Amino acid sequence: MNIDFTPFFNKYEALVTMAEGVFERVKKEYPDLVKCKIGCCDCCNALFDITLIEAIYLNYHFNKKFKGEEKERLLEKAGNADRKIYKIKRKAHQDSRKGVDENEILSEMALERVRCPLLNEEDGCDLYEFRPMTCRIYGIPTSIAGRGHTCGKSGFVEGNKYPTVNIDTIYKHLYALSNEFVKEIKSDHVKMGDMLVPVSMAMITNYDEECLGLIDKQKSDSKEGKSDG
Repeated sequence: MNIDFTPFFNKYEALVTMAEGVFERVKKEYPDLVKCKIGCCDCCNALFDITLIEAIYLNYHFNKKFKGEEKERLLEKAGNADRKIYKIKRKAHQDSRKGVDENEILSEMALERVRCPLLNEEDGCDLYEFRPMTCRIYGIPTSIAGRGHTCGKSGFVEGNKYPTVNIDTIYKHLYALSNEFVKEIKSDHVKMGDMLVPVSMAMITNYDEECLGLIDKQKSDSKEGKSDG
């Protein structure tokens, strides 16, 4: 595949640096309330999805780092996690069709525990340096659609005022970068930049020309070349 991911990865890493800077400032200001430490993996069992640019970034570095039996072992873990996530989401969809309140569905899903396939036996991340954005800001107060959230293991008290990371703003930037990537490669999947997938699916997916919607374009270019000849 002849796509140069570097410009997009650089922009993504700039967003990561910004988010991590916010995390460090809050941690420095409230050292007794941020409980993140080596071996703590509460966020590694939470149910969440990542954007296209995050998925491709994680997939790229996963395939670069792992080979052979070790890679196959991790892919097996990813497959198991992905099947569990699918069942959870299917139930949520069925509940929605039955008319169950959306907040009730979201609250139930928030209680689900799915172990990340990149979480190893020592409760460490096998791809820590390239983990998604959610993993990097978990542990400090955040807000999603106007609702506040904190890590259950942190010392932050509900109702008190703290510096809060607006997740919607971060994802706005991630969606914009994902859609910029889709537009730049001239993908046939014009809505692909709006997709969200679990870490497990990001690991399993082969982001080749067909997946990225470039096959038909390549065939068209090939036909034009023959016609010109």
